[in-house]
Amino acid sequence: MIQLENVSKAYSAGAPALYQVSLDVDDGEFVFIVGPSGSGKSTLIKLLLKELEPTEGKIVVGGHDLSKIKKRQIPRYRRNIGFVFQDFRLLKDRTVYDNLAFAERATGASTRKIRSTVPKMLSMVGLAEKYRSMPDELSGGEQQRVAIARALINRPKLILADEPTGNLDMDNAWEIMRLLEKINRTGTTVLVVTHNLEIVSAMKKRVVRLKQGAIVDDEPAEV
Repeated sequence: MIQLENVSKAYSAGAPALYQVSLDVDDGEFVFIVGPSGSGKSTLIKLLLKELEPTEGKIVVGGHDLSKIKKRQIPRYRRNIGFVFQDFRLLKDRTVYDNLAFAERATGASTRKIRSTVPKMLSMVGLAEKYRSMPDELSGGEQQRVAIARALINRPKLILADEPTGNLDMDNAWEIMRLLEKINRTGTTVLVVTHNLEIVSAMKKRVVRLKQGAIVDDEPAEV
């Protein structure tokens, strides 16, 4: 699903944000990316989303060599990736239903398809009864579940979650991680960037550790 070969990313000043990173993530894997601030985690996510270009190296996601994707093709490429932000990024002036419908409508989905898909996604994340609610009427955990439903609306094969529990208390953080684990069991590849080492330790998934832009450890999942 994800292949990085000797990927480096240098900005105009200072040490490179990533240096000679090689990483393979198989279809259906659940992988945590951890490391201190400044270790390159955010740069890695931005490279996978093609928000940044590597200084050197090769990146392949879902069989697509990112160096060969033209600028006008980037939106279509990103539709195959579900992305979950730390700060939810819901449309505050739209209901829960309309937040999901907006994401699906962007792909050209028909109204009939939207009416079928949105309730299913909300049911999956346990929010079927909240479809008329506005984001500010929901708890942080509920808003993040809406964000996950939105990320899933176009049935992506890959979910990238950047600090998805960063703004949540521990109970809600666990709810979100269990939901991502449930999604992973359906065959979706899940890559989670997090500082929450308590959750990382408890879940016993594969853990890739970054330090100063390099992979310093790659612990396989515990069976």
